[in-house]
Amino acid sequence: MPLLWLFLIVLAIAAAAYVLARSRVLALSGQDRRTLHSLPIYYGSNAAMKSAIPALLVLVIWLLAQPFYVNNVVSGMIPDTAIADSSSRGLVLAEVRRAADGLDLAVATGGMTEAEARDTNADIEDVTNSLSEAGAIVTSQITQPILRAAQRFRVLNSSASQIMAIVVLLIATAGALWGIKETKPDFRARNVVEQGIRALLIAAASIAILTTLGIVLSLVFNTIEFFRLYPASEFFFGTSWAPSFSGRGGASDLGILPLLWGTFYISIVALLVAVPIGLFAAIYLSEYAGNRVRAVAKPMLEVLAGIPTIVYGLFALLTVGPLLMRVFGDEGLGWMQAGTAVMTAGLVMGIMLIPFVSSLSDDIINAVPQSMRDGSYGLGATQSETIRQVVIPAALPGIVGAILLAASRAIGETMIVVLGAGAAARLSLNPFEAMTTVTAKIVSQLTGDSDFASPEALVAFALGMTLFVITLGLNIFALYIVRKYREQYE
Repeated sequence: MPLLWLFLIVLAIAAAAYVLARSRVLALSGQDRRTLHSLPIYYGSNAAMKSAIPALLVLVIWLLAQPFYVNNVVSGMIPDTAIADSSSRGLVLAEVRRAADGLDLAVATGGMTEAEARDTNADIEDVTNSLSEAGAIVTSQITQPILRAAQRFRVLNSSASQIMAIVVLLIATAGALWGIKETKPDFRARNVVEQGIRALLIAAASIAILTTLGIVLSLVFNTIEFFRLYPASEFFFGTSWAPSFSGRGGASDLGILPLLWGTFYISIVALLVAVPIGLFAAIYLSEYAGNRVRAVAKPMLEVLAGIPTIVYGLFALLTVGPLLMRVFGDEGLGWMQAGTAVMTAGLVMGIMLIPFVSSLSDDIINAVPQSMRDGSYGLGATQSETIRQVVIPAALPGIVGAILLAASRAIGETMIVVLGAGAAARLSLNPFEAMTTVTAKIVSQLTGDSDFASPEALVAFALGMTLFVITLGLNIFALYIVRKYREQYE
């Protein structure tokens, strides 16, 4: 049964439970609502919640647990002799899943019958040709162990999905009957419903935490799998980035240092553009500009934050790059060989980051109490002295937060780097040379011609984990700065 149909059937059962429970309590009360403990809507809601929520919860848990169970069973079918020295069990399981998807596709397109797809004695060459003709992804000829594991994978998934549908529907029906049975005029339905809604709100509030935990765990597990295939010392201290999408990564150089250097170099150039301009703009808007100027200038600055990054990338490629070439290229100083360079991406990214710095800094500066300004004026300080010695120090924690947000945005930017900085991974101090960043390589590695469980693809998770640790360190440092300076004004 398709998942969408199962979901709609559960909702239909819950709706029927709502109507039946509401009708039942009204019938038992003789249509006299004064004899009811709660409003009729609560009795119906109680039955609907007891029908839908447990069933949907089991559905979600089943969908999360089923892949682990199926992969564990299928993994046990693959002998160690079927795993090459240059491969791993994860790579073989990836081929099994691709083969299973190919069998499903071949059956769906009529290239194979269901009996042929389940035939364990089928000719390997015929199966490989059938999958290729059906448009399935086949990296090499399918071996006998992989074919049998793929067939078992399909059977387990199909059986588990059927059992899941039966279990979920039985739970939804049982919950509906339970909610209808306990529907009586003296039943405290309102209390039960309010407790259920409270539990749902707590679950909704926990989604962010669970999502963060899931992201971290996925990064950790895939990073560990990558380091099983590739030495950690060469990854963290290697100075060459040259992935090879052939030979299972045996000829790949996956050193992260050139990518980190490009990331920090471009981010620093962007911050050198965004922080002064954004901070000066915030000071002007909050301390000098009149209401009419502020009403026009601030929205215009914030429009920059709403421009898609692909537009900034095209702006870097078609406008800023050629402009820099006229000044620093062969026609000018001769420092620049092409329009894609660190300076190109840094300047455009800095323009994109201006509203992050200016808008937040403006709000923070406006939040500084007017009494501090009045006290400074009373002591004879000028407006510029008051801004420099009173307002800015008082607003410094918030300004640091704005700069940190801009730095995080710069580190995570991709499209501007791809179009404006090029794809060269190198260690160089020349800002007019092409370089690339960690995020750009994450995209390229996951969209390459490599298996998803290969070192060239798994390295994307190691790169992501490295960025996560770096940004976490930046957050901790910023929190330290914020707390240190905030104590002076509280």
